[in-house]
Amino acid sequence: MEHLKKSFCLCFFVVISLCYSFSLSAQIAEKTYSIISGYIVDERNEEPLIYANISVPNTNIGMVTNDDGKFMLKIPDSVAVKKITVSHIGYKSFSFSFSKGDVEEISIRLVPVVTKLKEVIVQVPDVRKILNESVLKISDNYSNTNNILTGFYRETIKKRNHYISISEAVTGVFKQKYSSGGGDRTEIYKGRRLLSQKTNDTIAVKLLGGPNIAIYADIVKNRDLLLSPEMIDNYSYSFVKIIFIDKRPQYVIAFVPRVITPYALYTGVLYIDKESLAITRAIFHLDLKDKNKATDMILKKKPSGLHFDPLNVDFVVTYETGSDGRTYLRYIRNDIYFKCDWKRRIFATKYDVTSEMVITDYKKTERRIPWRRTFRSYHSLTDKVDDFVDPDFWEDYNILEPTETLDKAVNKLKKKR
Repeated sequence: MEHLKKSFCLCFFVVISLCYSFSLSAQIAEKTYSIISGYIVDERNEEPLIYANISVPNTNIGMVTNDDGKFMLKIPDSVAVKKITVSHIGYKSFSFSFSKGDVEEISIRLVPVVTKLKEVIVQVPDVRKILNESVLKISDNYSNTNNILTGFYRETIKKRNHYISISEAVTGVFKQKYSSGGGDRTEIYKGRRLLSQKTNDTIAVKLLGGPNIAIYADIVKNRDLLLSPEMIDNYSYSFVKIIFIDKRPQYVIAFVPRVITPYALYTGVLYIDKESLAITRAIFHLDLKDKNKATDMILKKKPSGLHFDPLNVDFVVTYETGSDGRTYLRYIRNDIYFKCDWKRRIFATKYDVTSEMVITDYKKTERRIPWRRTFRSYHSLTDKVDDFVDPDFWEDYNILEPTETLDKAVNKLKKKR
């Protein structure tokens, strides 16, 4: 289908020598914001909690934890803040007091939610009805105004077990109100990159991904991905359980393909607020039973003679209720695992491409991103950003903290200059 052929390309050409600095700890002169940094873990076992949400109540400022459970949040001094709130699926929300000034390496232990249900017969809900009603209420639950979302985007490429490319950017995402289709655009405010110098790390393919992930993978706005009437009919749905997010009960609904289509479908789960019926989270994976269909979905261009074999294509999309009671996009992640080999070669090489964007702020606007500044489907982020040595590069922008493994990878790549 034509709408599923549309994509946003992530191109990587790993052939350039450059200089990179990944330091985020340097203090900026005349700093006008406070920094809170630390870790969020499970109280029971001290395991880090990924995708935990850290936000400033009654504002649009927020961040999520990385794969190590680590976070850093910059709060402008102009914003009146009394508390910081932390939340995660299946855990009790936690709030703590805050006043101006940096707070470093704070450790937050979230307590799992234990919900005692009354001893009554619980009827399995009609999940198809819930989903249909959820789609009908999108214009009520999600933003009814145009917004500019400020996002921090990172894409990394690993060859086998080592990183060969790391690119980051602060982006602006223009989102038309959710009652209208299309019209969304992305632009790059500023960014940086670090690429491997090894010639044998060089590979040139175009994949689904890139900064426009905030447009493509926003399943509530881009309903052609999963939630159009036609797409909903392609799946079977089942009730899994009810969990709590921010003290609100959520239906967990699983879906799997029920028909054979000319294009690849998905399997996954949706989280739907039991009271408002807003979709708050989606975790889904491309169905790889037919590798040719799956390849057509994610691979847009490759060199002649290169064999491409997809192994996993995974998405995580989360939404958050704003101070106005409407639901907004908060975080998107896409992981693509694949193997590549050339004809007549015995061994294939595994690659792991990760794209993730966290929305750190948003505000109403009527000004669309000009076309000349729009990041387009054929653009590559590595061509849009520069190398640099400025340790204060991000200034007061909120960014997704790098993981420990990413920090180590950066140091290795810098030493190979």
